[in-house]
Amino acid sequence: MKTIKNIGLIIFLIGLAIFTALPVIGTYSLSSEQFSDFVDQKGIKSELFITDIEQNIVDKSFDGMLAFAPKVTKALENANALHRKNKEYKKVIYTKPHDMAAELGKKAGSGFIVDNKGLMWFLTFGLGIIGALMFILPNVVLLGQKGIKNNGIYHENATNRGWIAWLVFIFLVSFYLILYFRSEYAVNWTYLVDPISQSLSGNLAGQWFVYGFMYCVVMVVMAIRMYIKYRHNMYQMVRTTSVLFFQIVFAFLIPEIMVRLQMPYYDFKNAFPLDYDFFFQWNLKSLLNSGGIGLFILVWGIVLTLVIVPVMVYFFGKRWYCSWVCGCGGLAETLGDPYRQHSSKSLFSWKVERWLIHGVLLFALVMTGFTLYGFFAETSTVLGIKVQSIMDTYSFLIGAVFAGVIGTGFYPIFGNRVWCRFGCPLAAYLGFVQRFKSRFRITTNGGQCISCGNCSTYCEQGIDVRAYAQKGENIVRSSCVGCGVCSAVCPRGVLKLENGPEQGRINPTQVLLGNDPDLMELVNNK
Repeated sequence: MKTIKNIGLIIFLIGLAIFTALPVIGTYSLSSEQFSDFVDQKGIKSELFITDIEQNIVDKSFDGMLAFAPKVTKALENANALHRKNKEYKKVIYTKPHDMAAELGKKAGSGFIVDNKGLMWFLTFGLGIIGALMFILPNVVLLGQKGIKNNGIYHENATNRGWIAWLVFIFLVSFYLILYFRSEYAVNWTYLVDPISQSLSGNLAGQWFVYGFMYCVVMVVMAIRMYIKYRHNMYQMVRTTSVLFFQIVFAFLIPEIMVRLQMPYYDFKNAFPLDYDFFFQWNLKSLLNSGGIGLFILVWGIVLTLVIVPVMVYFFGKRWYCSWVCGCGGLAETLGDPYRQHSSKSLFSWKVERWLIHGVLLFALVMTGFTLYGFFAETSTVLGIKVQSIMDTYSFLIGAVFAGVIGTGFYPIFGNRVWCRFGCPLAAYLGFVQRFKSRFRITTNGGQCISCGNCSTYCEQGIDVRAYAQKGENIVRSSCVGCGVCSAVCPRGVLKLENGPEQGRINPTQVLLGNDPDLMELVNNK
């Protein structure tokens, strides 16, 4: 079995290495016809930019994006700088330089990668999937006993911040940095999934389609691991299936199909303020200009946030969203499950968590207030502050750096719920409702607790579950996402996820003293 796992690891690393090398290889040659079509499509009026590209890029061949992209970004920056200086604002190209390089690079790509998309998909995604499954599946034989214990989790490189974990960390951080800040280097990745994108939306793939597709692939592969590890716990099996369904169907397939049907791209499960740009001016204008479907999406988004979310939290706790529906939670529960034991349980972390996550929520609400005021008042500034600057700041710091680079990239080092625990504004909102007005809690039976510590070890939200269990106290915490893993790993059945009035739970005093009335009276008098 160990041999199969090692072979699987080698195959996976080969696929990962090829995928990682793609951003800097390839051939790019932009023809005059391609560039002319691009100018017409974008409505570019900058003669300076057009001339620069025609002289330095058109009908020339470049080896790799490192040679191609800088010429595009430099041409765009020079043209925009001169137009702004001369106050020729109609000629300014309102596109980020790196996005422009990515769009032109997509048209200019040629050679082996472009001509062999299926083969390259197999050598990257295919080998990655095969290798990962070979590494995971032997656990079917190795995990024969009912119940989940530590099982050497602190002795394996993949789960104890060893070299495999650091390799995953470096890859995830690098991937998100390219995705958000250097989109031109994702062009070769987009070729791999062009056929899939065209079959769904009718369009060629961009970097966000690559992200969505990879998101689903990773969740499916790691969900298989979840099915194996938690196969004796029906709650975990159903919960894993739920997050897979909502991610693949609602977050990936439906939005792409909507684009094919000339509708706005929209994820119907994504609620504000996690969907922080829902009330941005460009989105509101886009929805209002999309007719009936746009108006429906606008109403649905408001109702989901103000009515459905709090009502569902009241009856089922924040787990209904964070652990059963949310894509961020779904990735955390699948890809992040091997790292959940790294979530800090210290008092300092808890204090940082409270201040940080509520600070992000406040930031999101203030930003949205400014945005809505600017939209209805038809002004670009509020209280002397540019609304666009606030939106850009939030998008960069929270939407990209925190939610993406740190929130996911740091899984192998700081645990799988970094974003959900410290940054997600929707989690903060759900937590308020759960803490003060919800029927959900985790009940405990202190008399049965043997202080093994499994529950606290595996709590991804940094809650010291064992401390509650030892005292027989219900766990009602705003941060608890109700994943149920603490209950799944408990060897004594001490923990139970419940909604509604307590019933059927054993009194810990009765467990210790039995039904002897003299002992009970002695304890009570004492």
